[in-house]
Amino acid sequence: MSRYAHIIGWGHAVPDQVLTNDDLAQRVDTSDEWIRTRTGIRERRIAAPGEYTSTLATRAATEALRMAGVHPREVDLIVVATNTPDYIFPATAALVQDALGAGRAGAFDLQAACTGFVYALTIAADMIKAGGIDTALVIGAETLSRIVDWEDRNTCVLFGDAAGAFVLQAADEPGGVLTSVLHADGSGAELLMLPTCGTRNPVSHKALDQRMQYMKMNGREVFRFATRVMNSATREVVEKAGLTLDDIAWIAPHQANRRIIEAAAKALKRPMDDFLLNLDRYGNTSTASIPLAIYEAAQAGRIQPGQYGVLVAFGAGLIWGATLVQWTGPRPVAKPPRVRWHRRLAQVGSWLRRARRHLEGRLVRGG
Repeated sequence: MSRYAHIIGWGHAVPDQVLTNDDLAQRVDTSDEWIRTRTGIRERRIAAPGEYTSTLATRAATEALRMAGVHPREVDLIVVATNTPDYIFPATAALVQDALGAGRAGAFDLQAACTGFVYALTIAADMIKAGGIDTALVIGAETLSRIVDWEDRNTCVLFGDAAGAFVLQAADEPGGVLTSVLHADGSGAELLMLPTCGTRNPVSHKALDQRMQYMKMNGREVFRFATRVMNSATREVVEKAGLTLDDIAWIAPHQANRRIIEAAAKALKRPMDDFLLNLDRYGNTSTASIPLAIYEAAQAGRIQPGQYGVLVAFGAGLIWGATLVQWTGPRPVAKPPRVRWHRRLAQVGSWLRRARRHLEGRLVRGG
């Protein structure tokens, strides 16, 4: 019997602080008109001090689990797609796992630039279809404001902070995440990169003096690449699923630049109304952009059960890919009485871990 990976819950998190184009014009040589005509962005959200990728991811995940009617201890796997983890290690996904009290879940981060959510969704869905797990939490989360050069008007106007999350669950009924295509071309690695913070260019006074701790991008070449692969990946995944473009009700593109999406719409011969867009209010949120756009569209009733949709993205690497889904939406889940015991056990487990660390600390100090 075939297994399918259905999207049964979704959630989001955006910081409260809004940074408008007019605000940016006070910091760099730009204007609202310059930004809007070139990107379609009006404003973006910026994480507050003490607000991290893990906190945004946890908030989005909590909402998605609540919608799905799934308790954290029922989750088998947590995948966080991010380019801005809290630390190089441990994984941000492990921090989210602890914050949720998802004591049974494995957890890992996935780094595939702005295509990360498509990659993470594909991996989690394939694990469900193969029978390895039953329930997965897939999150795209970013605090890109921490790696943006606020003196570079060509990049700082583009990016914002956010998180989006899906709950995937196994079912026998057809639907959910149907198929994906994933691609990469490492020859274009230098077109979009964070030069330092890795092992090739470790953090140093020289690196900091050259502002290598901030994102660098060749905007013209990335634009050319993006307009080509958004079209090709969409067509490829639709053909792989045995469908035609006429079968597709909506397309959720990576929200990088409105002109890139307009070029894709023209190449695909689809009206812009078929594309789920919110980059005017959030900017480019990288791995969070697709789940955030789908979240808002689903909440507004724009996505209906039974519809086919395509998630398509591109990013540094160069990496690109697309996933085709048949939307089913939340399914009624009868919560068994044991769920409240799960919550109590999670609380007790957290208390015991803190008590153990406290006692170990006293023993080390000789007290």
